[in-house]
Amino acid sequence: MIMNTNARYKVGVIGATGMVGQRFLCLLENHPLFEVVCLAASGRSAGKKYKDAIKGWLIPSPMPEKFAGMTVYDAQKDIEKIAGSVDFCFCAVNMNKEDIKELEYAYAKAECPIVSNNSAHRFTPDVPMIIPEINAEHLQVINSQRKRLGTKRGFIAVKSNCSLQSYVPLLHPLRSFGIKCAAVTTYQAISGAGKTFETMPQIIDNVIPYIGGEEEKSEKEPLKIWGEVKGGEIIPAASPAITAQCLRVPVSDGHTAAVFVSFEKKPTKEQILSAWKEFAGEPQKLALPSAPKQFIHYFGEDDRPQPKLDRYCENGMAVCAGRLREDNLFDYKFIGFSHNTLRGAAGGAVLLAELLAAKGYFG
Repeated sequence: MIMNTNARYKVGVIGATGMVGQRFLCLLENHPLFEVVCLAASGRSAGKKYKDAIKGWLIPSPMPEKFAGMTVYDAQKDIEKIAGSVDFCFCAVNMNKEDIKELEYAYAKAECPIVSNNSAHRFTPDVPMIIPEINAEHLQVINSQRKRLGTKRGFIAVKSNCSLQSYVPLLHPLRSFGIKCAAVTTYQAISGAGKTFETMPQIIDNVIPYIGGEEEKSEKEPLKIWGEVKGGEIIPAASPAITAQCLRVPVSDGHTAAVFVSFEKKPTKEQILSAWKEFAGEPQKLALPSAPKQFIHYFGEDDRPQPKLDRYCENGMAVCAGRLREDNLFDYKFIGFSHNTLRGAAGGAVLLAELLAAKGYFG
C-alpha cells in the first residue's frame, strides 16, 4: 500500500503538559501529515495558555512557538468538543490505570481514534499493541474492537513499553532460529519516569534497582507482540520464556539492555549480524516519515552503543546493538539500546499513527 502523502490530519494531544506530551509537540511541529489543532490536560491546566500550563519545559529542544499560546482543554470534561475537532488524538496522560482506561474508551466511543502511549489497554485483547516494524498485521483486530465498542471510526491502538524497544526488535529477526529463552536487564533513563536531574536529585551518583511494574511488562508484553489475531482478539505467544530485571540509572535519555539468549537451532554470529542488517518492516517498505531507513544499527566497537553517543541515531528512531558474543551459559549475549522518549514513547506513537494513516484506519 502506498501512503497518500498529500493527506493532512487534524490531531489532538491529550496529556500535552507532561514530558511525553512535550516530546509529541516537538515531533509534530513540522510533521508532513499531522497538524496539532488541540491540546488537552488535567483540569488544573484547562483554560490556560500552554506556556502557562506547563510546570517546566523538560525537552532539550526549545518549546515550539506555535503551541505556546494555544488554550489547553480539559481532557476529561471536553471530550465531545475535542473529538469533534480532530481526526485522532495522541494520549499520554498521568492518571491511574482504571481512569485512563475509561478516558480512552470515552474518546473512542465519541468516534475519536486514540493512539496511546499509556499502559492501561496494553492487555485488552482486541486493542493492538504495536511496534510498527514487528507486528503491523495486528491492526486488523481494530475491526473487532469497533464492533465491540459500537463505533464506526473510534478505536484505541497502543504502543508497547518503552524499555522493550531496546531488546525486542533485536530478538525479533532471530525468531526463525527458535528462541528458547532470554534474560534481560534494562538500564533505564530518568526521562522514562518523566524526570530530569533537577527533578530527580536522588538518582545522581546512584542506581535504583526497582521500577514499579516494569519487570512484568518486560516479560509479558513481548508475548502479545509476537501473538496472533484469532477470533477477534490477539492471542499472546506461548514462548519464549523471558526473565527481566529493570534498573533506573543516572542517564537523561536512552534505555540500555543487557540481553542473553538461547536457541533451538543456534545460529552463527554472522547469521545474527546478517539478520539484523537485513531486517526491515512495514514502516521502511512504506517509507513512513518517521521511519529509520536502517532499523537496526550494529556497532563493532567494544564500547558501543552508548546513550551519550548513540541516542540520536536515525533521529532517535533506530535500535542499536553491540557486543554480540557467545556466552558460557546461554548461546549468545549482546547489548541493545534505544532512545526511550523518541523510539520508545512519543516517536514510536507518531510512527504508529503514520502506519494507521497509511493503512486507512483514520478514514
